[in-house]
Amino acid sequence: MGLFASALPDFPWDSLTPFQRRAAEHPDGVINLSVGTPVDPTPVVVADALRDAANAPGYPQTYGTPALREAVAAWYARRRGVPALDPAGVLPTVGSKELVALLPAMLELGAGDTVVHPAIAYPTYDVGARLAAATPRAVTSVDEWRGDTSVKLVWVNSPSNPTGAVASVDELREIVAAARDIGALVASDECYAELAWTEDYAASGAPSILDPRVAGETHDGLLSVYSLSKQSNLAGYRAAFVAGDPAIIGRLLELRKHAGFMVPWPVQEALRVALGDDAHVAAQRELYRARRETLASALRSAGFTIDASDAGLYLWSTRGEDAWATVAWFAERGIVVAPGAFYGPEGAQHVRVALTASDADIASAAARLVNEQ
Repeated sequence: MGLFASALPDFPWDSLTPFQRRAAEHPDGVINLSVGTPVDPTPVVVADALRDAANAPGYPQTYGTPALREAVAAWYARRRGVPALDPAGVLPTVGSKELVALLPAMLELGAGDTVVHPAIAYPTYDVGARLAAATPRAVTSVDEWRGDTSVKLVWVNSPSNPTGAVASVDELREIVAAARDIGALVASDECYAELAWTEDYAASGAPSILDPRVAGETHDGLLSVYSLSKQSNLAGYRAAFVAGDPAIIGRLLELRKHAGFMVPWPVQEALRVALGDDAHVAAQRELYRARRETLASALRSAGFTIDASDAGLYLWSTRGEDAWATVAWFAERGIVVAPGAFYGPEGAQHVRVALTASDADIASAAARLVNEQ
């Protein structure tokens, strides 16, 4: 009882309920831009792969099929600038959130151990540390934990959820060096990497923690966490993986075998096919690019400043007031957005506006922002 009563924070999304109700009273209906849930169809090539693999009477491999692990390694080489990923260092996961939440416990961290995560961040990094009885520490720079041997796990999130900020090669290299100096593991949540918008990253995507410019000649102590929920509209498939140091992957594999964490074989096949097809990712990126331009223009016309937002599916927006006041302002116009306070105290004057709505809803939201002043 103590764990559930005191150690974990309240689930933040429940506090949006009254604003969702107010937004639903809008005469033209509610538009929910608070959650990054894909709304476009799952690509046909991926759905076909799932269907073709539907006859799956046996248990799937926890490790993933060799073909899947090779496809992941080939994708890192082709799309992420990581030419030498060992397929032995690849493990499919049931979505990425379960891996984020359980990694500290799977690494056997506990009391006296510190888990570092960004100051503005997806709440599950904090929750995962608490589940393991470790201490979460929100930081804004490497200097806040450099040399601290209590730090056992460092979370990186680039591109960031919620801000869309992208860590440069130099910034990632500094994190890796500082972590290796104290024997800490670095886990980098990179699931928005293919959805980069600004010129520095639009052509090649956001850099990976496994990039040799960052990691050097070895992936020792490094993990890259990735999900196809965003780039391939596969949130419902729970299709994801973790890749990097084969020794750490081996430890996670043994634990997951005991716990029964297996990605269904049809999903493994869909994941394998999706990773080999860049065309559907490019097409989806262009849909989001157009929606982003429409919303960004409308937000600026309504007096908002958009900070960071170099990549990902959100516009990190502010007009210099408490985030909950901004949430209420949007609700009056039938739009639901997420307050930045969900992601840490430093987000208290921002809201996260998602691009994951239909073209019609994005156009309607933009019109309300401009016309319902």
